[in-house]
Amino acid sequence: MRRIHAFIEDHLGDPDLTPATIAAVHHISVRTLHQFFRGTGETVQARIRRRRLERCRAELGKTGLLVHPVAVIAARWGFSGPAVFSRSFREAYGVSPTEFRALSVKETRAHRTLR
Repeated sequence: MRRIHAFIEDHLGDPDLTPATIAAVHHISVRTLHQFFRGTGETVQARIRRRRLERCRAELGKTGLLVHPVAVIAARWGFSGPAVFSRSFREAYGVSPTEFRALSVKETRAHRTLR
């Protein structure tokens, strides 16, 4: 199971990362893959989505000179398009990616002024 989790982590940016591709690479059936995940409390696809969203959230929270557009971040972490990403992000975190970034910038500025 560790190899499967590591494979998912290493390929989060691949938009073609699916249970079928993961199963094929590990020479198991999709059904077996889903059975492995049954005990984790989330499906294979849910884990992929959650980890992608966590990576995107970390990037959106960064401030500084190298701030990438939301669409670029979404594509980098394997989302099929900005609308799909925005919908998933809002569902997971309660705000849009753009709103999250704005809040992160505000928090960073507030933290700097408190020093």
